[in-house]
Amino acid sequence: MRIGVDVMGGDLAPGPILSGALAAASTFNPDDQMVLFGQRDVIEDALAEASPASGMIEIVATEDDISMEESPVEAVRNKANSSLVQIAQMAGPKADPRLDMAISAGNTGAFVAAAQMYMRRLPGVIRPGIAAVVPTFAGPVTFIDVGANIDPKPHHLHQYGIMGTIYSRRVLGIEKPRVGLLNVGGEEQKGTEDMKKARDLLREDSFVDFVGYVEGRAVFDGACDVVISDGVTGNVTIKLAEGLSKGIFKRLQRELQEQDASFVKQFAPIVEKLYAEYDYHEYGGAPLLGVNGGCLICHGSSKERTIVNAVAAARRFVDLGVNDMITRTVSAQEVGV
Repeated sequence: MRIGVDVMGGDLAPGPILSGALAAASTFNPDDQMVLFGQRDVIEDALAEASPASGMIEIVATEDDISMEESPVEAVRNKANSSLVQIAQMAGPKADPRLDMAISAGNTGAFVAAAQMYMRRLPGVIRPGIAAVVPTFAGPVTFIDVGANIDPKPHHLHQYGIMGTIYSRRVLGIEKPRVGLLNVGGEEQKGTEDMKKARDLLREDSFVDFVGYVEGRAVFDGACDVVISDGVTGNVTIKLAEGLSKGIFKRLQRELQEQDASFVKQFAPIVEKLYAEYDYHEYGGAPLLGVNGGCLICHGSSKERTIVNAVAAARRFVDLGVNDMITRTVSAQEVGV
């Protein structure tokens, strides 16, 4: 398996990204290969210290970097020699040899644009979507979309239900994922006309176990296993949940410290266990479902262990044949456009 990592992408890059990639490579099989994209001298200095197995690491030297603030489409067009664009090209169907998965913690919009430009779409897929796994009190929930498509049409949301079902079933092991459409309320009359059209398409699809509209608060109570939304709402929701969970754990630690310092040591293992269950670093990254290739988007503040987990997630995605299943299922559907 060939897995590529964008060493220059991310708020903390290149250090933690590079060390995470090399740590992950240490677990590879002899015929696997890690391809590192970025500044050659930075990568070679790290390799000199890590001493990975000969032939396991390949370097693709790049000169340009795409910052988080840059316009995604313009950056992809104007910075063809950036690590983010180069990794997307090598994960596309025209590349030889081709990457099985491209991983980046860089500019999400630019990575999505580059992936769609060079990987294109899987047969039958209308619009790719980012699928992020969010830990809840009732178990992991897949959110799709969380940033790729800010103004989806009803048939886009319908396909998100199909792709989210496949991802939840294959990767998370949920035999019959319940799918909900995120809305302002659960009542049938609520929502825009496009929401109602998407609801009807999902309800008529026997492949999707559609449970109807769900409210934001119901998601964390176990109302469904897959949440469908537009990219803006999905992105805001998961970041709100991320910020809330961090705040709760910090407040808990502070309260314990103020009550009795000994409480901190006593409850530390419990707090750490719970925090790990609700920590996005544990999931590694979110795949862009629907592109004809492997594209894993990591959090901008990814650390070493984030990348280690991202590489593990990438291997599962490829080994479980998620893209093949999406292609077969979508091809068998008649999704209205």
